[in-house]
Amino acid sequence: MKQAAERVILGIDPGTNVMGYGVIKVVGTKASIVSMGVIDMRTTDDIYLKLGHIFKRVNGIIDEYLPDEMAIEAPFFGKNVQSMLKLGRAQGVAIAAAINHSVPITEYAPLKIKLAITGNGAASKEQVAGMLQRLLNIDTTEMPKFFDATDALGAAYCHFLQMGRPNRAVKGPKNWKEYIAGNPEKVSCRKNIPSVKGPENLNKADSGN
Repeated sequence: MKQAAERVILGIDPGTNVMGYGVIKVVGTKASIVSMGVIDMRTTDDIYLKLGHIFKRVNGIIDEYLPDEMAIEAPFFGKNVQSMLKLGRAQGVAIAAAINHSVPITEYAPLKIKLAITGNGAASKEQVAGMLQRLLNIDTTEMPKFFDATDALGAAYCHFLQMGRPNRAVKGPKNWKEYIAGNPEKVSCRKNIPSVKGPENLNKADSGN
């Protein structure tokens, strides 16, 4: 008897203070949780140090769990422009880490994730976490302190629900060549652009379940 195909999906909830990640394994039509946690960057205010740490940790998570695909939550377009810019940078760095490993990326709007999991696009973070706990049979003692982790798990589970179905999620590039081909206007031909220098180390403050 042929075994059902197994896939691993990494979910990411972007953030520059706390970034969530969640990993699920899919066998046939069933999904189970592998891990979830956060990348905690509240120990520094240096945005470039934060971005460097995000890149390093997401690369490490990919190396550890070897995901077949990554699902990432799209930035919410609010009124605070500075917050949006920071969130966009964090998302971009996480995407770059996935591209670095040739992991296909799918982006989902927060409303789509909430709707897929709870049936309500305006659901609260508590409601999303509670539904994921039921769907994935997560023990109460294993539920994380930060909703960033369950939000990331939600992105991964939303992608699982979309597998094999036509959807309007935004597909990201699989590698740098695809990114350059699809975004020629973002490629600069200037030479000798100075690199940004900053502290090289960040106190490790990651936590996960």
